[in-house]
Amino acid sequence: MNDTRCRFCDTDLQYTFVDLGMSPLANSYLSPAQLQCMEPFYPLHVYVCDRCFLVQLQEFASPEHIFSDYAYFSSYSSSWLQHARTYTEMVVERFGLDAHHQVIEIASNDGYLLQYFVARGIPVLGIEPARNVAEEAIRRGIPTLMQFFGTETARQLVAQGVQADLLIGNNVLAHVPHLNDFIRGMTIVLRPRGVITVEFPHLLRLIQENQFDTIYHEHFSYFSLTTVQRIFAAHGLMVFDLEELPTHGGSLRLYVQHAEHAPHPLSPRVTELLAREEEAGLTRLTTYLSFADKVQETKRHILDFLIRAKQQGKSIVGYGAPAKGNTLLNYCGIRSDFLDYTVDVSPHKQGHFLPGTHIPIYPPERVRHTRPDYLFILPWNLKDEIMEQMAYIRQWGGRFVIPIPEVTVL
Repeated sequence: MNDTRCRFCDTDLQYTFVDLGMSPLANSYLSPAQLQCMEPFYPLHVYVCDRCFLVQLQEFASPEHIFSDYAYFSSYSSSWLQHARTYTEMVVERFGLDAHHQVIEIASNDGYLLQYFVARGIPVLGIEPARNVAEEAIRRGIPTLMQFFGTETARQLVAQGVQADLLIGNNVLAHVPHLNDFIRGMTIVLRPRGVITVEFPHLLRLIQENQFDTIYHEHFSYFSLTTVQRIFAAHGLMVFDLEELPTHGGSLRLYVQHAEHAPHPLSPRVTELLAREEEAGLTRLTTYLSFADKVQETKRHILDFLIRAKQQGKSIVGYGAPAKGNTLLNYCGIRSDFLDYTVDVSPHKQGHFLPGTHIPIYPPERVRHTRPDYLFILPWNLKDEIMEQMAYIRQWGGRFVIPIPEVTVL
């Protein structure tokens, strides 16, 4: 019996979704000097609430500890920048945004998205707790508030006369341990006829495609539409439309409004996806309890490929140093005995080592010099972009390995 409680409905958490063992914080990259120091590991044990079906981790490390100095800069992914640009064009046209409207983004990172609103002359405000990342946004001329978002921040903004016509939260809901306080803050800072858009990885895709590596300590919760709609409704908010996106292995973009005002009609896409989730078993506990078996089978297949490749004398290196990769490597016990090194385009990660496994991180050019037999793609959600960028490995017979949803060699 576990004594933790659901962060939404306060129910005792008794059921395991998956137990991925002990793992370090996924974005805690190590400097060479830190390799000789003690490294903290925390249980990566995921529970499911049998009342609201929110899939969730306990909070072992506070957001202040995780996000005060953050290694992830959104602008280093060209596909993510294109995603942001396309979103801006769409949402400006759909809701008629102009210089008289206010756009606020929660967890605005380095300004990767708000820069496109600024270019259109639309007032913006970013809210970003990671100082090193926020400073980059400010350097680009994007007004950014360096603090965590919740009811207190929302009330401060309203007191200053700042409210959102468009409130954006891309891949932030999962990072919030105090979920009700966060959503309550959204209701406060949103104008009566304003719109919220949020994006997050879809739990249905995580389950169906064995995306266990998207689980890490920085992600406190994992959402289905069924559950997140219930959470918004508890705070007077209504999901009126949605889009299913390819990002992060399959995400949802929800459009949310005040239920009291509801200027936008309910889209049939919402009811259709709710029905599809029910058909897939997301309202039945047994669906969640069977996930661990699939994860263990995936682990065995990954290790089987790596062992056979090394026995054949093949060299394997990684591509990328994403948080999801650190979950996969630590859960599977993959260290430099399997991956010689990994590469990443972000200079903030180069020269460091992956947490837990201590695999070194180099610039991508190293691949051309060492000519590995296999390039093991850790950010598999970006595989098309990476395979195009690294296509030259085929000159010496190099091949790409995609580990999720199943080991695939291309």
